[in-house]
Amino acid sequence: MPILKHLKSASADIARALRHLPLVGLLAWQDVKQRYRRSLLGPFWLTISMGVMIGSIFMVFGQIFDVSMDEFLPFLAIGLILWTLLSSVLSEACTAFIGAESIIKQLPLPLFVHVLRMIWRNLLILLHNMVIVPLLFLVVGKGLGWDALLSIPGLLLLVLNLAWIALILGVLCTRYRDLAQIVGSILQVMFYLTPIMWMPGLLPERAGRFLLAFNPLFHWFETVRGPLLGQPPSLHSWLVCGAMAVVGWVVALAFFGRHRARIAYWL
Repeated sequence: MPILKHLKSASADIARALRHLPLVGLLAWQDVKQRYRRSLLGPFWLTISMGVMIGSIFMVFGQIFDVSMDEFLPFLAIGLILWTLLSSVLSEACTAFIGAESIIKQLPLPLFVHVLRMIWRNLLILLHNMVIVPLLFLVVGKGLGWDALLSIPGLLLLVLNLAWIALILGVLCTRYRDLAQIVGSILQVMFYLTPIMWMPGLLPERAGRFLLAFNPLFHWFETVRGPLLGQPPSLHSWLVCGAMAVVGWVVALAFFGRHRARIAYWL
């Protein structure tokens, strides 16, 4: 069957890409270093910029919503850090293959290597930004319990979901270059529809239940942010994230397997 052939082709490419993880890590680290070459603080400029943004948004929206610093500041900080990861991965996914055009045309590397490189680069940036979280917890006098360990599988689920979406976007945007602009517009809308600068409890019960239940980004964030805030996410959020990862990867593998051989010709 054609679909089984596509699944086998895509799975083989991804399996070969995973065997190149040391190369992926090296390339991703070089990307981060190159961006801040000859800079005194290097990648920690990212951390400083994120800290300034968190503080600025808190001073404005903390007053507007009239919420306590102890509750809102960690919520806002973790939300913005996760949003930076999500928006960067999905935006850069649109040029994952386009930016690697010369490598794709010259070296027989698995194509998924370029998606992994982009994701790993953004995970390195996430690690730099996460330095802010324990510092904020000290400021507000908040501690971490054992429940915080649940954020690790939550982050894994988030990355798995981002990876299959990035793979599909990478293929689509290589063929249709204007899609990158549409993705950017959708991300701008989702930023305001997702509880990042506002807390779910501020919404009216009926509207909040509808808005949050059908927003996959809310469930992705809750599986990571909830445990860090001492609020384990609901089973519903775990099931939504897990189901999206399984179904999404099946769709992505079939789609990638069907169009993988054409990517070099589209570049």
